[in-house]
Amino acid sequence: MQENSSTPNPETQALPDTGAVAPTPTPDPATEATVMPSLEDLLKAAELKAAEHHDAWLRAKAETENVRRRAQDDIGKAAKFAVEKFSGELVAVKDSLEAALASDNQSAEHLKEGVELTLRQLVAAFEKSGLAEINPLGQKFDPNFHQAIGQIEAPDQTTEANTVLSVLQKGYALHGRVIRPALVMVSKAKAAPAA
Repeated sequence: MQENSSTPNPETQALPDTGAVAPTPTPDPATEATVMPSLEDLLKAAELKAAEHHDAWLRAKAETENVRRRAQDDIGKAAKFAVEKFSGELVAVKDSLEAALASDNQSAEHLKEGVELTLRQLVAAFEKSGLAEINPLGQKFDPNFHQAIGQIEAPDQTTEANTVLSVLQKGYALHGRVIRPALVMVSKAKAAPAA
């Protein structure tokens, strides 16, 4: 008997009694190996990625070292030239003092005017640089800004104890930080009346 060429393939044909489909053929293991990379390929890829990370780390380390070196240079220059602006202001004061000394025929009046002008230049240089004078006459004693040399009797009974009565040497603060406290004499505590 002659087989009909129109009969379907028995492997994919539905089974008549159960209605289930026959299993499909299993894939060829040779084609599956091309999809999955080999261990050697995975190792090479990991080594390339590790080399990239190592290179990036070396560059970051070098950049960090350069930034650190530049910061140290900047700190060194800042310390070295910190008084540059103030020094420029003091040069004008020195010039005024030298000009006063260079003049032979000066009256006491002219000399006094020159010294007052020079003092104003110096005060202006202090103000520009943030150097403030501490002159606490009549203020309450503050150990943060003043150094008491001694105590004296108050000239009147209304003066509170520890009030600055005399400033022996003015103090100075640079941007609020005391660089020299004022040397002062303060009032004594009032004595209790004798009974």
